[in-house]
Amino acid sequence: MRTATMTVDKAYQVAQTDDRLFGSFIEHLGRAVYGGIYQPGHPSADEDGFRRDVLELVRELKIPLIRYPGGNFVSNFFWEDSVGPLENRQPRLDLAWRTLEPNTFGLDEFARWTKKAGADVMMAVNLGTRGIADACNLLEYCNHPSGTKYSDLRRSHGHEEPYHFKLWCLGNEMDGPWQIGRKTMDEYGRISEETAKAMKLIDPTIELVSCGSSFRDMPTFPQWEATTLEHNYDYVDYISLHQYYGNLNQDSSDYLAQSDDMEEFIHTVVSACDFVKAKKRSKKTLHLSFDEWNVWFHSKSEEEDITQNHPWQKAPALLEDQYDFEDALMAGLMMITLLKHADRIKIACLAQLVNVIAPIMTERDGGAWRQTIFYPFYHASRYGRGMVLGTAADAPVHETSTHGEVSDLVSTAVWNQEEETLTVFAVNRNLEEDCRLELDLRSFEKCVPMEKLELAGFGLKEENTASEERVRPQSLTDIRMENGKAETVLKKASWNVLRFHL
Repeated sequence: MRTATMTVDKAYQVAQTDDRLFGSFIEHLGRAVYGGIYQPGHPSADEDGFRRDVLELVRELKIPLIRYPGGNFVSNFFWEDSVGPLENRQPRLDLAWRTLEPNTFGLDEFARWTKKAGADVMMAVNLGTRGIADACNLLEYCNHPSGTKYSDLRRSHGHEEPYHFKLWCLGNEMDGPWQIGRKTMDEYGRISEETAKAMKLIDPTIELVSCGSSFRDMPTFPQWEATTLEHNYDYVDYISLHQYYGNLNQDSSDYLAQSDDMEEFIHTVVSACDFVKAKKRSKKTLHLSFDEWNVWFHSKSEEEDITQNHPWQKAPALLEDQYDFEDALMAGLMMITLLKHADRIKIACLAQLVNVIAPIMTERDGGAWRQTIFYPFYHASRYGRGMVLGTAADAPVHETSTHGEVSDLVSTAVWNQEEETLTVFAVNRNLEEDCRLELDLRSFEKCVPMEKLELAGFGLKEENTASEERVRPQSLTDIRMENGKAETVLKKASWNVLRFHL
């Protein structure tokens, strides 16, 4: 058996994780809202029409922040249509996904739902078909106490107190040709700068996210980041990153190596931010908001068929990827990558939360259930809060078709000083061989193994269904400890969470 070594030292501190690193995303897309979080008449629906079974699973994930209402949807979002009495709301064509938006669930309902879910709202403004004035009006509706047109409109809708949304996205993927109201680099830089200036006059306490490139392979990446930030750097607090991966070539080993691409993506965006900081002689360090990340490729053909051949449906089954075990490993690899960069990534949103490329699925007349990717995210959210530690690892490598040699081991460690625990997250992405992991924990005075949570031993294509949860973790006790060093076996193709009490 091959061996990997890893040294974890409490002196090598990367950063305290921001709770918002474990956020998610609800867009008006497919069955995310209608038939997902909201379904009046369902056996589990509460007095507001919110599905209790979904709320239970969302609370289980301990999600602190949820981005809304898009996504591509936001670039033609008329927020005024989504507030006030239901009988006064009118349906509207959603141009992003070519569906019919009934507006029976909107901003006011989402604010109520997130309160029940125990999460804050990351709100997005429409800089596609709309602009500065509408963004300011929306902010006034949400955050101003009273005595103005839009704050009093909110109060007339029965919401006396402001929502106090503190985090706002300045549009979405504005470089994408698929985006309604796409902008050039300078066009977006200017409108985002002026919108940011105006919004912070209304509420100086808010934080703003500038749109980065839609994904790493965009032809204008990373010039988009450099150019747009030259305009708005002084007024924004974060820049967004979006990235999805998939096993399009049915090459599982190379698929799992794509987390190395995510590392390079982050390094490049950080470099672009720091270039603009240096050019402006600024003292401000810009942080990152990785507000869309996940696996997305299974449902592409169905998505194209519905949007092109069967448009203007209400809540069709769009982007309903059925995830398998290797997708869970990929989600775990991406989560580890986010944790490793906690010094610069302060916000991240698993996209999305329910039904649409989601860890939680629902049956229209049945229950809600967990997809395979649920568990790595659940473990990270539960045990990944604390001080991320820099680690020194020496691991065997294996060959991949397009990424060359990659490490078998991808890992990080989080020290929760308040709870006196240390958690090591580790994926063995070698599909053929187990790996003995030797951990040097001698910088901690006393380390007692608590448990080892493991996802392993499944076929790479094994899936969960509404009737059977085949892929689920087991709790083990096979961590051996002696003289401050721990040893365990990471099975081939496995997600592992090693927990120690200090």
